[in-house]
Amino acid sequence: MISPAFSFFDLLGYQFFQYALIGGSLAAFACGWIGLFLVLRREAMIVDGVAHTAFGGIAIGIFLGIDPILSALVVSILAVLGISYMRGKGLAHSDSATAVMLALGFSTGLIVVSLAGGFSVDLFTYLFGSILTISQQDLLLVTALGLVVLAFLTLFYKEILAITFDAESARMMGIPVRTISLIFNLIVALTIILSIRIIGIILVVALIVLPALAALQLRLSFRRTVVSTVLIGVLSTVLGVIVSAFYNVATSGIIVFTMVAVYLIVAAYARLG
Repeated sequence: MISPAFSFFDLLGYQFFQYALIGGSLAAFACGWIGLFLVLRREAMIVDGVAHTAFGGIAIGIFLGIDPILSALVVSILAVLGISYMRGKGLAHSDSATAVMLALGFSTGLIVVSLAGGFSVDLFTYLFGSILTISQQDLLLVTALGLVVLAFLTLFYKEILAITFDAESARMMGIPVRTISLIFNLIVALTIILSIRIIGIILVVALIVLPALAALQLRLSFRRTVVSTVLIGVLSTVLGVIVSAFYNVATSGIIVFTMVAVYLIVAAYARLG
C-alpha cells in the first residue's frame, strides 16, 4: 500500500503508471464499441469463446518460444473463421459453434501446459492480465487497435447498425451481411487478444460486455448509449488502475468489480426511476 502522502500526481510521474492509464483507456474504448454491438446482437458468448480459445494459442506460443500474442491471434482468427463456417453451413448455431471452439482451444492449451510441465509465470500473466507492466510496444498496439475499431465502425456504421437490428432486412437492402459480419468478428478477435494483455483471458469478457449492459439500462438514444458505454469502460479502468496502484490489489479484479458495481447501480436506478 502506498503512503497517503504519496499523491495521484506523484504517481503520474512514473512511466509505468502513465502507460497503464493510457493503455487501459484505449483498450476500454475499443472494447466498449465492440461490446455494445455484440450485446445487441446477442453474441456476447463469442467473447468468452475466443478468449478461452486464445489460451491454447498463448500456451503454444510460450511452449514454442514465439510471441504468445501472435500465436493467440492466429488461433483466434482460425476460431472465428471456424465459427462463421459452422454457422454459415448450418452445422451449429452461433453459441453452439462458439462452445465447440472454446472447448477445442482450451483443451489444446491444457494439453500443451501438461507437456511443458505445468503453468509458467508468463502464462499466469496472460490469464489474469498485467496492466501495470505494459510496454511502449503494447501501448502502440492498443493505439492501433483503437484506430482500427474506430475506422471500421465509422465507415460501416449504417451497415453494422442495420445488420445488428435486422439482418434479413439488411440482406434485402443489398448489404453484404456475411462479409461485414466476418470482418466484424475478426476485429472482435483482434480486440480480445490485445485486451488480454491488459486484463487477462479470464476477465476480458467483462471488459467488453459489462459497460454495454450498464449503458443499455439507461435507455438512451443509440448514439448516447455508445458514448455511455465507452465512458463507463474508460472510467472504470482508470479507477481500477489508480486503486490498484495505491492499495496493491489486483488491477483487473478492481476494474471488473467497478464495472459490476456500476451495472448494479444503474440497473437499480433504472428500475426505481
